[in-house]
Amino acid sequence: METLHITETFVSIQGEGLAAGLPCFFIRLSGCNLRCTYCDTRYAYTPGRKVSGKELIDFWKASGIKLVQITGGEPLIQPAVYRLMSGLLKQGARVLLETNGSMSLKRVPFKVIKIVDRKTPGSGMAGSWFPLNMRYINHNDQLKYVLTSEDDFRWAVREVEELDLCSFTQVLFSPAANFMSPERLAELMLKARLPVRLQLQLHKILWGDEQGI
Repeated sequence: METLHITETFVSIQGEGLAAGLPCFFIRLSGCNLRCTYCDTRYAYTPGRKVSGKELIDFWKASGIKLVQITGGEPLIQPAVYRLMSGLLKQGARVLLETNGSMSLKRVPFKVIKIVDRKTPGSGMAGSWFPLNMRYINHNDQLKYVLTSEDDFRWAVREVEELDLCSFTQVLFSPAANFMSPERLAELMLKARLPVRLQLQLHKILWGDEQGI
């Protein structure tokens, strides 16, 4: 199995999405094609170290945890990630993929749960979206909007309504740390009456900016 550039592997409590609160084995791949204003993993921009896909699967097995998340950086810029996902699935893992929405999701194995960022204007990367990705997002997946302002919120609401996103996938709104307060976002969501989920970063509530445990 090919090698991948990774920044870190670790075990922690899943802090985001519908699996929040569950123990999870994380594989953070190195490198990213975007530079979002609120990025909290800039340390993953650098090449990291080379590890084979087989070694990563062995690391995951040794953790004793079924749930594994592949994240970054942007995992899909490394072609070897597809074989890694398939290999993990074959070994019985429940696989989550966190991706920034700029790369095609067509080759992602169907059983992988995709957590896809929809970049807002406040991210500085709204133009990076790969439009055909809406074809490959389903009810098992999650479309995440990280919001920096009320303008971002209104932009996201318009898109959710115009594309009827809640009819075919799980939609999450998350406040960007140091940009928008969770309390204000909650107020706006209650007024909008949309069936979207408020997402907070549980791992940061528990451990601040520490990575892993």
